[in-house]
Amino acid sequence: MTTDPLLLMGEVDAATSRLLRTAASFDTADLAAASLLPGWTRGHVLAHVARNADGFVNLLTAARTGAALPMYASLDARTADIEAGSSRPPAAHLDDLRRTADLFSEAVAAMPADAWAATVQARKGPWPAALLVWGRLREIEVHHLDLAADYRATDWSETFAHRLLREAASHHGMRPTPPSMVLRLDGSEHEVVIGERVDAPIVAGPAPDLAAWLIGRADGAPLSVTPDGPLPTPPEWI
Repeated sequence: MTTDPLLLMGEVDAATSRLLRTAASFDTADLAAASLLPGWTRGHVLAHVARNADGFVNLLTAARTGAALPMYASLDARTADIEAGSSRPPAAHLDDLRRTADLFSEAVAAMPADAWAATVQARKGPWPAALLVWGRLREIEVHHLDLAADYRATDWSETFAHRLLREAASHHGMRPTPPSMVLRLDGSEHEVVIGERVDAPIVAGPAPDLAAWLIGRADGAPLSVTPDGPLPTPPEWI
């Protein structure tokens, strides 16, 4: 998948449209139902996706203007905003999702070319502005899965799944004691190695299933392990 933020905006727009269709299908009871995230309802997930767009607008503005704008005012404020928005009626969730998606698109369009070279202060530390559009796409696609609706990792594009897989593998590999495993993509000789290759189990399957399992969004049922045995346990993902 391209790293060009402007080219990636087409993927963001398509992912946003898919998420909006799912959100539009929810009634009040659906929104109050549990999501895949412990302690969060679907309403919490949608409120988070909207507030995440606001946070990315702040980072894009910081990159464009040089202002010291954090993604969120504070972690407590982020949590409070999600909680406050979680129980809104369906129409309010849809309006918020549409409005904040539009603001994100406008902030991307306002970026001069040289601003993409900036570094901004994201929630977990410094981050290249050039990766903000990828970050927003990742948030939309992963949290769409978290809604526990009719959307699966197999609905992700192959290019998105491949990039997410490599990113998650790199994240896990930087742990002080990473779990050793070799990830083998179906229909490909390509492998992704985490930790030490020697004696590491080989986990094989389609890229979307591997990626979803590696970030803790799937149980890995479609995957195979060689030698036979249980799947390794991936560390917690960001």
